[in-house]
Parts: sequence; structure tokens; C-alpha cells
Amino acid sequence: MRLLTFTTASTPAVPRPGVETGGHVLDLAALAVHAGVPLPHDLLGIVQAGPAALDTVRRLLDGEWPAHAVHRAADVRLSAPLRPGKIIGVGLNYVEHVEESSRSLDTDRDLPPRPVLFGKPATAVTGPGAPILHNADLTTQLDWECELAVVIGRTAHRVREEDAYEHVFGFSIVNDISARDQRRSGQWFFSKGQDSYAPFGPVVVTADEIPDPMDLDLSLRVNGITKQKSNTRHMLFPIARLIADISSGVTLEPGDVIATGSPSGVGAGMVPPEFLVPGDTVEATVELIGTLANPVVDAR
Repeated sequence: MRLLTFTTASTPAVPRPGVETGGHVLDLAALAVHAGVPLPHDLLGIVQAGPAALDTVRRLLDGEWPAHAVHRAADVRLSAPLRPGKIIGVGLNYVEHVEESSRSLDTDRDLPPRPVLFGKPATAVTGPGAPILHNADLTTQLDWECELAVVIGRTAHRVREEDAYEHVFGFSIVNDISARDQRRSGQWFFSKGQDSYAPFGPVVVTADEIPDPMDLDLSLRVNGITKQKSNTRHMLFPIARLIADISSGVTLEPGDVIATGSPSGVGAGMVPPEFLVPGDTVEATVELIGTLANPVVDAR
């Protein structure tokens, strides 16, 4: 299933959980009311409710669709699918990105022996079509990173690699926006955690519809020009290893998101470097999931 959160012109202040299917968006809340069955009122609640909630969603999709619960996809506005409890970013997780970062960002030239982890706050999350804020008082080096996002569906604590996928709800896209000139003594939190620095979406595709998340093409375009192009099979640390490593000391909870790292082709690695400015449009694409597009606007 392709799950999302949306608003309509008649209810712009009421985000609702939905399913994208055949050029339409089905309002899950309306379907649940029509069928007289309980269902959490948002996508995060559905994720947290576990397999029983997904089974309810499947039954609703197999049932009657009243007209008021069906919207043309072109008539709705998508929000970020959910607001994660925490976002765990993974740095230097593609070999070629390790090399370009060592040239342009003064990181270690050697491949990291364990995943390089950092956090993004939930306040950094923004949705499809929403602006990425460029504040020239804080940065002149606003950069992009297209990443496959893993949405956790079951609490993970000290999980073994072979059991890791049992804890995955689904997959989405995160554009790991970074202010390269705001790293502070090697710390990345402010560089990567400012408001709007985690565009997320457009949908969450449930894990059963992604046959092999370690073989997905991903790419990123700025103003229509391709900057990044790779495949998740080139990750240094695959998804199962990431879940095992993170959960060895940090409990992953339903609705948490792991941004699995960026391939090469970031702006800082260009010769000469290229950075985002107001007026740009960034499009991050992951195979089987879709495209997450965001404009860059002046925040001052």
C-alpha cells in the first residue's frame, strides 16, 4: 500500500490518512466511519497500532468506497506522511560519498568501520511541495542529499541483523538538507537539524510492496538537472546492519525513521561547489516510491 497524509481545499487544516491508488486518494478516516470500524486518526497512529490496523485498512480497501471518501490525486495536497518520534541519519554510507566528503568536507578518507550516526529533530520535517528554508544569515552552503527512508513499525531493541526486517513498516524518501558551513567542531546537529531540513514523503510504501530495498535506484535533480544517481545496493552498511547497530543502544520505536545515507553527487563535492539558493527546486526520486519535490525559498 501507498500510505500518505493529505488535506483538501475544503478541509485545509485537517490532515487525514489516505491511500494512493489508481490516480485517486482514498480517505481512510471516512472509509472507517462509513464501515463503522475503529481506526487511528492519523498515519502515525496506524503505524503504532501495528499489524491489526493494517489489516483493517486492507479490509476497508476491499469494501465499499462512498463518493465522499474518494478524491482525485490532483485535488489533494500532501503533507509529510507522519511526524517521526526521532530521525536517525546515517553519514558516509556510500563508498563514493566517503571519497567526495574527504575532499570537500574534511571527513576521514578511510571507510568507517561502523555506521556514522546523527540525529535530526522532528521539527526539521516538512512535506512534499513545502519550502526548504534558505536563511542567508546562517548559511551560504545549503546542500542536498537524496536518501531512502526506513519507517520502523515494531519496537526494536538489540535486534539481530537476521531479524531486522521484522521491525520495518515501510519505506519513503528523505532529502537530508545540510548547511555545510554550520558544522560546529565536527558536530552535525545544527547543520542538519534546522527547520525544513528533512523533507519527507511523498508516501510511505509498506514493506510488502518493496521486494528488495537493497536494490532501488535513487536520484536527485536540481532545476531539472541530475546531480545524484545511484542504487541502494551501493550502501556501505545495508539496512539490516543499520537497524542492528542503532538498536544495540537506542531503542527504535514505531514511527521512527532511519535516513539511510546519501550517494555521491552532493553540492559540496562539485567542482566548483554548487549550493541551493532561493528559486531552486529539488526533486529526490527513489524507485517504487516516487518523487519528493520541494522549492527553496528565502527564509528572512
